[in-house]
Amino acid sequence: MRQFLIIFISAMIVSLPVTADETAKPFLKKDHMVVYKKKVKFKDAMDAVKEAITGQGLVINNVSHIGHMLERTGKDLGESKRVYLDAESLEFCSAGTSRRTMEASPHNIVFCPYIISVYVLPGEPDMSYLAYRRPQIVGTKASKKSLIAVEKLLDSVVQEALSW
Repeated sequence: MRQFLIIFISAMIVSLPVTADETAKPFLKKDHMVVYKKKVKFKDAMDAVKEAITGQGLVINNVSHIGHMLERTGKDLGESKRVYLDAESLEFCSAGTSRRTMEASPHNIVFCPYIISVYVLPGEPDMSYLAYRRPQIVGTKASKKSLIAVEKLLDSVVQEALSW
């Protein structure tokens, strides 16, 4: 009975959701982008990001197959350097966040849709990178507040995906 309880409690601890104290730290954070990395296969990272987006009630509008495009066009351009093993970007939107952002300033349309990229570099086949472009925090107080919310949304999607 004691072994059963130890196994049961251990399983419960492992299955606990990630708390705010356990959030992943960026691999790279600049004014214009945030990049996280995790030792996980590309397909699993993509599935986690897709699930994190749709799990928040958001709809993926488009998946850009950037890695395949570069492979295909590189041959036509006479370029042989492989930039990515895999690389895709997921484009999505949030009706509420987008509405608040554009009500604050209709010129904020340039910050929508939101994009999260997932990619694997040639020398690191088991390491996936998850990245997004940071919106510039500009304009009125309401505009700045709404753009901060956009970045929080992007980061929350990535954090959720990394917690898998």
